[in-house]
Formats: sequence, C-alpha cells, structure tokens
Amino acid sequence: MSKNIKIFVGILIVIIAIIFAIFYWQKSNKQSSTNVEGIILFYSTSCPHCAALEEWMVKNNIEASVEISKLEVSANKDNQKLLGEKATICKIATDSIGVPFLWTGTDCILGDEPIEQFFKQKLNINESTATNETNEVIQ
Repeated sequence: MSKNIKIFVGILIVIIAIIFAIFYWQKSNKQSSTNVEGIILFYSTSCPHCAALEEWMVKNNIEASVEISKLEVSANKDNQKLLGEKATICKIATDSIGVPFLWTGTDCILGDEPIEQFFKQKLNINESTATNETNEVIQ
C-alpha cells in the first residue's frame, strides 16, 4: 500500500510540475501590452513591410534615439486588442487596420514608408543621411 501511495504522490508531483511549467512558459513567451505607453509599433512576424521597416530602423539606428515599444499582433490577443483600441482613437475602421502600425502617443500611422517619414521628421534625418536596403547612403 505504501508503494502505491508513493507512486501516486510521484505522479501528482510530476503533473503539478508540468502544469506549472506550461503556465510559466506561456507567461514568459507572452509580450504583454499592459501599461504600454508612448510610441508603440505594432507588427507581425509574417509581414514583409514590417520586416522592411525593422531593417530600415536598425540601419538608421532609430531605437538609439527613440524609445519604442514593439508589440507583435499575429499571435497575441492582448496586443491585438490594444491595436484595435488605438485604431479606434484614430477613427480607423477595423477592416482598415493593418501592420506596420505606429501609435505615436496621439496619432496613428499605417505603413512602412509613412512610419519612416515620421521618424525622419522626428529625428531630423534628411534623405542624404538615410540608408537604403543595401546600407548605402541615399543621395
């Protein structure tokens, strides 16, 4: 009988450990949009325009000058909800929401090129100092 109790307790401990691990993994992999303020870039990992914008931002060192919260929306319901809330503030219809989508703190900007323009103006980047896809200076 004591052997059966030990097996039962062992199985119970394993099950509890597995449940704890699953909840911990979900929590650690979730990009939380709770209490996000300031400039927010909503993106999707499957979006080619988002990838192009990210590349441009890296090449032009945007994040060194501007604090930006990046929220992935294709796999995160909380981030999708926040995106919808920001779009509603800007009176953007839900069927017109797409990514990349930038919330400036007061305004919404959709699309990679308009977002690049926003950062160029914000950081006083002129065309002669911006870089293109091949990391060459655009003249």
